[in-house]
Amino acid sequence: MLRTLWYYIVLVVATVIHAVGALAGSLLGIQHRPGGIYDWGTADWSRWVLRGAGTPVQIEGFERIPVGGPVVYASNHSSMFDIWALSASLPGSIRFVAKQELAKIPLLGQAMVAAGHVTIDRTNRARAMEAYARAVRTIREKGVSVVVFPEGTRSRTGELGPFKNAPFGLAIAAQVPLVPVYVHATFRILPKGAWRLRPKPIRLLIGEAMATAGLTLDDREALRDRVRAAIDALRARVDAATGVP
Repeated sequence: MLRTLWYYIVLVVATVIHAVGALAGSLLGIQHRPGGIYDWGTADWSRWVLRGAGTPVQIEGFERIPVGGPVVYASNHSSMFDIWALSASLPGSIRFVAKQELAKIPLLGQAMVAAGHVTIDRTNRARAMEAYARAVRTIREKGVSVVVFPEGTRSRTGELGPFKNAPFGLAIAAQVPLVPVYVHATFRILPKGAWRLRPKPIRLLIGEAMATAGLTLDDREALRDRVRAAIDALRARVDAATGVP
């Protein structure tokens, strides 16, 4: 009970401090640069929350991340803890492609936009495509890596849902490597609709990068299927090692 209370206190305090920092940077016209205030606003916020929750991240396959340029990370999604684990652990400048509903959260939403995260209106295909185009420009012009959740929504059980095509079109349009990532069973830490925390270490597995150079949008479904199979294989490996169904 005390851990749960402490988690919520840290979550609120950390969100306010880091959101205000990002918004202040935007109002002052501070440019986006690697290691700057906007990277700090995302990564350091996540580290605060993970420490407050008592959920350290155990990373496997870090050496598989290509160096020397941006990538697109494709991850499964079952909890907000996925976002914090990825933000705190992945190297370099990271931005997320997230549902537009998050941008409506007071203070946090404005800070997300100021920091350069891309929000998607899932109810409007034209606006969604415009958002993906912005994400491509973010990768190409700023050298920033982008995290996408191909399922489009959180899984309540950890089972992989159907993958959408658009995130793979993004990676192909940007012509950067696509890295499969699996975050294990974070839905158990704080199940959707629950309030009491169940702290546990978070296992984050990184798969082999897949080249997109030379691919066209006609290849996105094949790429989607390859990435889904890779993430499913990472999931099966963790389940076999831990004995968790």
